[in-house]
Amino acid sequence: MLNNYPIEQLVEPLLKWYAHHARVLPWRENPSPYRVWVSEIMLQQTRVEAVKPYFERFVGQLPDIGALAGCGEERLLKLWEGLGYYNRVRNMQAAARTVMQEYGGNLPADYEALCGLKGIGHYTAGAIASIAYGIPVPAVDGNVLRILMRVSEDDSDIMKQSVKNEVERLLAPAIPKTQAGAFTQAMMELGATVCVPNGEPKCTQCPWQPYCLACAHGSSSRLPHKSRAKPRKIEEKTVLLIQDGKKILLHRRPSKGLLAGMYEFPNIAGHKTSEEVDAYVTGLRLMPLKIEPLDQAKHIFSHIEWHMTGYLVRIAQQEEPVHKSGYVFAGAELLEEKYAVPSAFARYMKYVRAFQGRL
Repeated sequence: MLNNYPIEQLVEPLLKWYAHHARVLPWRENPSPYRVWVSEIMLQQTRVEAVKPYFERFVGQLPDIGALAGCGEERLLKLWEGLGYYNRVRNMQAAARTVMQEYGGNLPADYEALCGLKGIGHYTAGAIASIAYGIPVPAVDGNVLRILMRVSEDDSDIMKQSVKNEVERLLAPAIPKTQAGAFTQAMMELGATVCVPNGEPKCTQCPWQPYCLACAHGSSSRLPHKSRAKPRKIEEKTVLLIQDGKKILLHRRPSKGLLAGMYEFPNIAGHKTSEEVDAYVTGLRLMPLKIEPLDQAKHIFSHIEWHMTGYLVRIAQQEEPVHKSGYVFAGAELLEEKYAVPSAFARYMKYVRAFQGRL
C-alpha cells in the first residue's frame, strides 16, 4: 500500500532516467507559466501528438495572458477547433481575465491562488506551480496515479477523490525541493511512455523495476483499480448538410449546455426518413431539391454518446438570408477562418469540403 511505501527511494532513479529519456515537446522548450498552463489544459482528454500543432497555433496567435483575455469568442473557439471539450478554453479565458484584473497579467506563483482560478484544479495548479515556478507541490493525474499504485501494489479505487487526495498528501514530502519541475514531468513521462495505460507496461525499460511490487508479483495488469463509470446515455440524431451552391447552413447552439455557443450542422433528434427531413427543411422556409443519405457516425462525449445518420440536402438558391434566428449560410472561407464546427461532426465535414472544392 502506498501509505507504507518508501516513495523517497524512487526519486533519484526517476530523475536520472528522465534526464536521458525526456521527449522534446514544444511546451518544454520555454516552460513559462502561460505555456505550461495552455499545454496542460490542452492535454486533458487529448493525446500529446494531437496537441502539438494546436499548441503551436494557439500560443502563436495568443502569445500571452493579455491576448487570451481579450480574444473574441468566435476566434477563440476557432483556435480550439478540433480539440473538443470547449468549456476548457472558455474557462481559460475567464481565468485569464481574472489574472489581468487581480494579478497584473501574471499567473500567481502560489498553489492555492492557482486553484482559485476558473478551470484550474489541483493537478493543473500543481503542474504550473512545480514546472514553471519550481514550487514543490504534487501534480497528480492519471499517469501519476497509475505508476504509484503499481509500484506500491495499492488497489485503492483511483476514481474516488479521497484516494487522489491521499496520494497528493503522501507524494508531497518526497518531491525534491530543487528539482520539483523535473520530478513532476518525469512522473508524467514515465506513465505516458513506459508504465502505459493500455497494454503491458514496459517493465524492462523502467527505472522503478527494482522497486516495483506489481512487477515483482505480476499484478500490473489489474492495477490501478477503477470502479466502473455509469454507462453513457445514447442519443440518436439526424444531421443535415443543407447546401446552397457552395455554402452550407450552420446553426448556433444555445449559450449553455453541451457544445455551448458552437456552430453545428442542423440536426434533429432521432433517425429520420427523407420525408421527415424534407418537412423539416421546408419548415425552415427553404426549398429542398434533392435529398441524399450520408454515412452513419458516432461520437462519444464523457457522459453522452451520439449515434448519427445524415443527409445531404440540396436546396434552391437563396436570394435572401435564412429567416430563422441562429442560422447562417457559410462558404469555405468563413468555415476556415471564423466558424468553429465541433469534432463531433468530423465525419460530415468531408462532404462539405468535397462540394466546396477543398479536398
